[in-house]
Amino acid sequence: MTQTQAQNTQNKVTRGQRVGSDLRRLFNFLVMVLSAAMIVWISFDTFEKRDLLLDYHYMTFQFWVCIVFIIDFIIVVVTSDDKMRAFRGHLFFLILSIPYLNIINQLDLHLSADALYFIRFVPLARGALAMSIVIGYLSSNAVSSLFIRYLTIMLMTAYFCSLIFFQREYGVNPEVTSYGDALWFSFMNLVTVGCNISPITVAGKIVAVVLPITGMIIFPLFTVYLTDYVTRNQKDSK
Repeated sequence: MTQTQAQNTQNKVTRGQRVGSDLRRLFNFLVMVLSAAMIVWISFDTFEKRDLLLDYHYMTFQFWVCIVFIIDFIIVVVTSDDKMRAFRGHLFFLILSIPYLNIINQLDLHLSADALYFIRFVPLARGALAMSIVIGYLSSNAVSSLFIRYLTIMLMTAYFCSLIFFQREYGVNPEVTSYGDALWFSFMNLVTVGCNISPITVAGKIVAVVLPITGMIIFPLFTVYLTDYVTRNQKDSK
């Protein structure tokens, strides 16, 4: 291969990498915007006590959001140097991107109200993970980036669980008189302190287990972050 041919090949590779990088950024932005829109939509319908499964517009919107998530997964794999490694590393994202609610509706499957309510949060979990990764990119320090990502996941988990708890417990549990009670329950259990509100429904009891487990997994990262922060400051002061 001549030097000119090698240079042309290198230029093509560089252009391909640039296009792939641009596509990734574009779909990262789309994923964040669509995830935020889904969060707002589900929050509004939860407070209004609406059934999203009977909302044609929401079901259509969620389907196309999941399609965007799947395309994002394909772009990540195709534009990666090690495609098999990228596929394995992002397989969980693909599983969370499947439009399960639309499939359930099309197949006319009959599931419990609690199961359906949890399933509709699956795409939101995909969006929350994507948002945490993108937000983590804002930090140049690896430990800070990891801390920001997990902090985002923790806050998203607390909010989603508060929505689930409010939707299933309000009107059934006399201790839950407003969304503020559900939010208090969510954060107090997340920090593993516990709350004086006792869940009654199956969904509420599941949330009461998920929250402290999430807290126990994520809160040790605060110690790692603070240790790294103090160490870096000591080095900079010398």
